[in-house]
Amino acid sequence: MEYSLYDFRDASLNIQIAIVFIVVAVTCTIIAYLSILTGRYKAYRREKKLARLHPVIDELLMEHILLNDELTSDIPADQVQLPIEVFQQPVFGKKWARQALINRLIHYRNNVRGSMGEQLRNLYIQLELDKDSLKKMKSRKWDLKVQALAELTSMNMSIADVTILPLTNSRNRELRAAARHAYIKLSKNEPFKFFDVVTEPLLMWDQVELFRIISTTEHIAIPNFAQWITYSTNKSIVSFCLKLVVHYNQISAVPAVIKLLDTKDHYLRADAINCLGKMKIEEVEEKLIHIFNSQPQNCRVEILKALGRINSGKYVDFLRQEFLHSTDFEIRKHAAKSLIRNQWAAKGMIDELIETATAENKLILKHSMNPLIKF
Repeated sequence: MEYSLYDFRDASLNIQIAIVFIVVAVTCTIIAYLSILTGRYKAYRREKKLARLHPVIDELLMEHILLNDELTSDIPADQVQLPIEVFQQPVFGKKWARQALINRLIHYRNNVRGSMGEQLRNLYIQLELDKDSLKKMKSRKWDLKVQALAELTSMNMSIADVTILPLTNSRNRELRAAARHAYIKLSKNEPFKFFDVVTEPLLMWDQVELFRIISTTEHIAIPNFAQWITYSTNKSIVSFCLKLVVHYNQISAVPAVIKLLDTKDHYLRADAINCLGKMKIEEVEEKLIHIFNSQPQNCRVEILKALGRINSGKYVDFLRQEFLHSTDFEIRKHAAKSLIRNQWAAKGMIDELIETATAENKLILKHSMNPLIKF
């Protein structure tokens, strides 16, 4: 060893650096392999313990909750005293076992409805498992907070606004999305209040998930989305509210949407035109025609789509003009599609165009006549 150390000191600088790098690389590789093996061993032990515990939990739930005829009474679920003593086994004093019990309760609650679902929630409360979830809400680890939000949401447990609202604006995307979803699910009076405090943009996936939750949540209090369309400085919130206005056909929000046609942001302007077209607001057609030539392409395309959706038949000459004389293929394509949508007022015009149009325009018209093709 002394000879080796002497040898190292006597070696050139390049060789010394190379030896140090080799030692560091070998050490890091050994540590990485040890970490992987340790993680796999822990996961194996955990799965083995859960494989033994899950049948015990399932048997207890089946015998004392799900198949218990005494629980199918007219007494409110939160007033029923459940046989919780059967769940007070030594194993459930351990943290991992209590978490396994929470997971199984959520699993069964997601697959049953009515009184049985309420009894599972009642058991969750009487075993004080809600305290475990609330404790995770105070953790500094974002993944534990996400887990807690999922548990409390599944069990329909209330969370104070002061606790959950700051999380709806978290820098962590996963936590931010989970908090927003939980707030909509759990808030009884103002499920959209977090729209007022959101500064981070709602990404497209966030919007899809939020829309799914909003549209499938029973007895949700739907506000007038015009308030955010008018006052919100978060453009993604405004865009999302326009989609919700269409979904809930909120005619009361139409004046706010029309005012959005004057916004400087052409993406929001295009979303507003899309909203008005889908709601078939006929009185806005004249303004759309008036502003058409001053708009960027995305807004002009949405105007053409709106004329087709509104289907009033008043502006078939305008659509014909754009179809014949525009140099932009997208404009001609959507003008043709809207002409076809207005064919009840433009039957003779469409026949004439098919006879006299160029080969390309004729192909566009025939393509637009396919009923399977949507805007």
